[in-house]
Amino acid sequence: MIKALLSAPFALSLFLAAIPAQAAPPSKAERTMIATVDAEQARHLALLEKLVNQNSGTRNLAGVRAVHDMLVPEFAALGFTVRWVDQSAVGRAGHFIAEHKGKPGTKRLLLIGHLDTVFELDHPFQKYERISADKARGPGVADDKGGVVAMLAALRAMHKAGTLKDANIEVVLTGDEEEAGLPLSIARADLVAAGKRADAALDFEGLVQDGGTDMGSIARRSAGNWKVTVTARSAHSSGIFSAAAGEGAIYPLAAILTAFRQELPEPNLTFNVGMVAGGASAAIAPSGANAEATGKSNIIPGQAVAMGDLRALTPESIARAEAKMRAIVARPFNGGTAALEFEDKYPPMAPTEGNRALLAKLNGVNATLGLPEMPVLDPLKRGAGDVSFVAVDVDSLAGLGAASSGDHTANETVDIPSLWRQAKRAALLMTRLSREPAVKR
Repeated sequence: MIKALLSAPFALSLFLAAIPAQAAPPSKAERTMIATVDAEQARHLALLEKLVNQNSGTRNLAGVRAVHDMLVPEFAALGFTVRWVDQSAVGRAGHFIAEHKGKPGTKRLLLIGHLDTVFELDHPFQKYERISADKARGPGVADDKGGVVAMLAALRAMHKAGTLKDANIEVVLTGDEEEAGLPLSIARADLVAAGKRADAALDFEGLVQDGGTDMGSIARRSAGNWKVTVTARSAHSSGIFSAAAGEGAIYPLAAILTAFRQELPEPNLTFNVGMVAGGASAAIAPSGANAEATGKSNIIPGQAVAMGDLRALTPESIARAEAKMRAIVARPFNGGTAALEFEDKYPPMAPTEGNRALLAKLNGVNATLGLPEMPVLDPLKRGAGDVSFVAVDVDSLAGLGAASSGDHTANETVDIPSLWRQAKRAALLMTRLSREPAVKR
């Protein structure tokens, strides 16, 4: 009965869809790109060592600019026009922006990475170290200097194969990805503008693996901060819980945090409590890195404060969580008041159909390279990033940088073979995308 309802063409299409697609063999240009990445490994490892040995902690403004200066000739040699966007207005060094003009009417690609690291000048972790044939350790060796090297290796491979000349590409390497300057309306204005000009965005932050499998990142969660401040009466502890003295500031803060934990959970939402202080006086430093409190066991605490972050996959999820938090903080308690503040930082990169289509094209490249298909990564398994600022305007794919371990610690280690794997993927993907017609606006 069911077979009778199916038209012959439709039944045939179902049959064909069930047959695995055969991998397209690499073209002559693609074979050249693959060979070029392999042939230039020593050159790119030397560049990676040079970049890593230049400290570029976000607040080391001169160091971030020095990394920019090292990269200018690398991109200029490939036909890019490079400019520096000063960010002194937000207390940061600036951004590296490079443009390659290709064939009119074809897709414009946006490549995203960053110059800075979390390791400032006073951190003991400062130097590149080759620890085995396949591993190297150093500050930013993967995040994101390894990503920038993978990007350059791909672009050089395209140049060698002759596929770069017709490609329209804009590169934005921010100088403050690890600690963005504020306000974000200034700090990310140039990146947002580049996203609006682009037809596809490729983010060269780290490749995430799951059980040894390279994963495709079509979504990243947001990152924002919150702070709860409770002010209550301070008095002798003998009167606590009385109508006159109240219950102090710490008990209500604890109740608020417990309510967050019980009432906020939903898929892909997390809300960490990063720091708590309370006492007769309590305050978190403007830097958000430390807190101070005074008090004694026989004094009812008059102040309590907690701060943390909030991460979600969609703006709607953020709005729901913030509304619940406001309602919880507004609940009355004996002898004081509570206030809630939010600080938006990185928006979410939602898992759109356009992003899925980009991953499908990357998996077409994987088939050509004889590599396994990359499944979709659970967004809970990676943090926020700059690509999220453009994902609302353009189809985006994250994680085209190197695989690594120990990121943001003094054991940051890059998986060297992943650099070449990622460079080949990127070179073929960018070449194929660059030949597609531009999106009509």
